Amino acid sequence: MVPAQKKAGIALRFPGFIAFIGVLYLRFVALTSRIRVHFHPTALAIADGRRPCVFAFWHRYQLMMGYAYRNRGGYVLVSRSGDGELIAQALHRLGYRTVRGSSSRGGAKALLGLLDVLEAGGQLGVTPDGPRGPYRSVQPGVAALARKSGVPVIPGGWAGTRVKILRSSWDRFMIPLPFGKYEIVFGEPLTLSAEGPEAEESIRAALDAAAAEAERLLKGTPA
Repeated sequence: MVPAQKKAGIALRFPGFIAFIGVLYLRFVALTSRIRVHFHPTALAIADGRRPCVFAFWHRYQLMMGYAYRNRGGYVLVSRSGDGELIAQALHRLGYRTVRGSSSRGGAKALLGLLDVLEAGGQLGVTPDGPRGPYRSVQPGVAALARKSGVPVIPGGWAGTRVKILRSSWDRFMIPLPFGKYEIVFGEPLTLSAEGPEAEESIRAALDAAAAEAERLLKGTPA
């Protein structure tokens, strides 16, 4: 068997090929599964109107959230790491544009780039707890971005019947499997006025609510 570290090295040496395989896999999952996407009415008006906004979701949800909003020309914040390069190439194949940086590497420059995107009327996606965690912890930069730009934050989450959870990863990363049922939720937009921990807690609560709504829809329980 090939050691995990060596496998990771091979993947990072050929990010374009691995990205191609990853996107092909997501398309196979979509082809063999029932996937339903639910927008809060206000979120749908923003999305269809191509109005500037920040789509936010926990790092573990990025595969299905990214697939659900593909080919709309959105921007995504991606880290400058080797893993980030692989993710960026996959996103490009799904019709996204990327801004490189994170809270730990190139954060200030990335924040300015994201503000430019929003001021130009773009839509962007961020994972508030990425790329290194802690798990389900909103980084200050995301709240600052939403507050400075004044655009709404649309929280997202998903749930499925056939999911592989990487329990050894910091974010308990979720991989959808073929032949499943999936519910993807874009929740009620959030406009931030508060600063600091209060703003971060508002984002965290909205993201958890979107994920909980996806779980409720999957189980078919009444609201």
